[in-house]
Amino acid sequence: MPISVTAEKLAFGGDCIARVNGKAIFIPYAIPGETLDIEIISSKRDYDEAKIVSILVPSPHRRIPSCPYYGICGGCNMMHIDNAYQRELRKSVLADCFSRAGIDVPEIDVIAGKSSGYRARFLLHDGGLVARDAKSIVPVTHCTVATDEVNAWLSETAFENRPRGLLRIFGDEKVVRSGENGKKVVSALCTREEDTKEAVKTAAQNVHGKKIKTPPKRFSGTLASPDTAVKIALCGKEIGFDVRGFFQSNIDVLERAIEKVCDGLSGKNALDLYAGCGTFSVFLADTFEHVTLVEHNRDALVFAEQNMAGKRHASFGVSGKAWVRDFAKTAPLFDAAVIDPPRSGMEKEVCERLCKSGIGHIRSLSCDPATHARDAAKLIRSGYSLASLSLLDFYPNTCHIESLAIFEKRSR
Repeated sequence: MPISVTAEKLAFGGDCIARVNGKAIFIPYAIPGETLDIEIISSKRDYDEAKIVSILVPSPHRRIPSCPYYGICGGCNMMHIDNAYQRELRKSVLADCFSRAGIDVPEIDVIAGKSSGYRARFLLHDGGLVARDAKSIVPVTHCTVATDEVNAWLSETAFENRPRGLLRIFGDEKVVRSGENGKKVVSALCTREEDTKEAVKTAAQNVHGKKIKTPPKRFSGTLASPDTAVKIALCGKEIGFDVRGFFQSNIDVLERAIEKVCDGLSGKNALDLYAGCGTFSVFLADTFEHVTLVEHNRDALVFAEQNMAGKRHASFGVSGKAWVRDFAKTAPLFDAAVIDPPRSGMEKEVCERLCKSGIGHIRSLSCDPATHARDAAKLIRSGYSLASLSLLDFYPNTCHIESLAIFEKRSR
């Protein structure tokens, strides 16, 4: 028998929460405030999972998704909600994470761009996208959120002719170098031994016995190749990276984030922790006499060195923890630091070092609001104030949240 409930709030991950007899129920594709008939499909000790049977009182923010693959593909999960309210919901999740960490949350501003046609970077699994159930592949021929360049590749390359395995694609109008067939798209198979080992280790098994491979969390590639190199125009500069490595997918929002991160910063020395290919360092070098880059992935650091050519800098191909242990004591006094760690957040040693550093300005980016809030709380307790908090809306139509926190050292 269906159960009638009222959806309360959006949870981290994109499902809405309702409660029956005090027990939380997670409901995909619901919107806060809706009255729904639901069916429990999985029951745990502390919560249940449900599916919508019927929508009794729909939200005024509900809309018809514009993508025929919606609900089948494992990508977007908020396309049934109008764009403005999506952003408000992502803001509320971000604010909730910071509030739970004991932080007084300032008004959150939103750095956003287009809600469709924005995504330049894709990973194809055996020619398609992984389905929502993670048990099959969706043979996508057009993606609503993909750039025109990526969609041209998808439409021109028949599913049966696409390479098997893990294929990285990057395409955008701001790509400087021409890729395949003279178009602004570059693709590369991840077929190297280390990629394959990592992918197989974290593979999901589908009902037919095939494996859906997942990509390595960080680029573990081999020597840079001209065939896989991408160069893109960002804020008047050219930044190079390898298509097999990490780079942001939403170039419009990335440019706005760069401006926000670097705004008002200048001085003698800047620190760029988890620097990647040096995207932020390139712009910090315009207003600082010297920039220190720390990035454990030395393949990414090869591109950082190319991007920083002619600029005064020092690069350390070690983890943040190793840099703190082996090099931080002899580092210069930094006027500012930019921190952009992986989903797990700052390494404990890095956060502790920053808390004790006395650096006047810290700009902290994150792709996980929970770990961002955890690290932010430590900085605040150590004597920093949270000057501003921004939602970096890199992935419209999804529940994915990235954020930028600006910290200033409080005067004693």
